[in-house]
Amino acid sequence: MAPSLVLAGARVVLPTGVVDDGRVAVEGTKIAAASGDAPAVDVTGHWLVPGFVDLHNHGGGGASFSGAADEVLTAVRTHRRHGTTTLVASTVTDEMDLLVRQAGLLGELAEQGEIAGIHFEGPFISPCRKGAHSEELLRDPDPAEVRKLIDAARGHARMMTLATELPGGIDSVRLLAEHGVIAAVGHTDATYEQTLAAVDAGATVATHLFNAMPALNHRSPGPIAALLEDERVTVELINDGTHLHPAALQLAFHHAGAARVAFITDAMDAAGIGDGRYMLGPLEVEVSEGVARLVHGGSIAGSTLTLDRAFKRAVTVDGLSVTDAVAALSANPARLLGLSDRIGSLEPGKDADLVLLDADFDLKGVMRRGEWVVAPQLP
Repeated sequence: MAPSLVLAGARVVLPTGVVDDGRVAVEGTKIAAASGDAPAVDVTGHWLVPGFVDLHNHGGGGASFSGAADEVLTAVRTHRRHGTTTLVASTVTDEMDLLVRQAGLLGELAEQGEIAGIHFEGPFISPCRKGAHSEELLRDPDPAEVRKLIDAARGHARMMTLATELPGGIDSVRLLAEHGVIAAVGHTDATYEQTLAAVDAGATVATHLFNAMPALNHRSPGPIAALLEDERVTVELINDGTHLHPAALQLAFHHAGAARVAFITDAMDAAGIGDGRYMLGPLEVEVSEGVARLVHGGSIAGSTLTLDRAFKRAVTVDGLSVTDAVAALSANPARLLGLSDRIGSLEPGKDADLVLLDADFDLKGVMRRGEWVVAPQLP
């Protein structure tokens, strides 16, 4: 069957490297083998990269993943317009019965293909490193409660962030690993040794490395050193220019390597909207000049980032190669989710999820499963 669409002339980022004057063919919902005689759309002067994959996202477009189904879809569609074709919906600390109920709703949306699963951030985190989580709702990790959330997600729990040094933390990591759910170390006050114990028990992700954990210290290296040095761990980074100094980002890439970094948004409601007052779970947030902070206490409260901005910053400010940026935004998170056979790279047989960028790395088009989310405006 002939391809229904061929995009030709762009610099195409493939797993093997960048192909100048490349061709990407689409047939139905899938990437197809390019056909020399198929009609082509000229995208010369642009970049074609795989659709972005966000592991950690709380909302956008004025809506959150803690809300009703229509709010969840508003947030999902906001991020799709910014190139995120695969998204894991993150909850925030709340009452356990509310989290169970929300897990059920999000599980239904995952079954419908709107989201790629659920990430539980809290309530099993450290009050010492709570960030924008309600302290009175925090609790020690209880394997029985962890299992309750897994069950409520109806097979769509993808990740849970834990302060693994708390009582029940290591047993909870083992339980998550047994059920195929990513155990992520984050919002933690763990020592270096405690962090290594969590990784040995099955933890494989660092939740927004550097943020909400002890700083690197030469006598007490803490979780940052342990998570960076262990090849079993992928580190999340929020590349918005607020959460991380560029030198910290470079440190992570130098020590972890491009294959172990995943850019995330950690976005909240204001992503794609702008400044104003918002709610993050039960807490009120003020967004000013694009930076979200709790009204009471002033802690940074997620981000207003979208992954197209994270990509542009990576290559124009941080000096990363386009291939390393693609790995951090697409290939690596796809691998973590166990979806590399479907997404994360531009290869025949995979979903036709792609992002079209101009020469300045500004987003010009988004395709998801063969349909344009943002149709390119070409000369």
